Amino acid sequence: MDQPVKLAKVNRVLGRTGNTGNVTQVRVEFMDAEGGGGGTGRSIVRNVKGPVREGDILCLLEWEREARRLR
Repeated sequence: MDQPVKLAKVNRVLGRTGNTGNVTQVRVEFMDAEGGGGGTGRSIVRNVKGPVREGDILCLLEWEREARRLR
């Protein structure tokens, strides 16, 4: 039952979303071994529930889906 996970570092906090503002939209960059850590990795926008700030490391169970942008 081991699911593969990907680690992603929060680059920027974009804002709060959701009906009550309890979800934070962030831009994350994947920490792949191929990327070399030089900032050339792929980055996507994700929604995060709970406290989060820049520099945090997220463990993503699903990494192909991207969140819709805030308006």
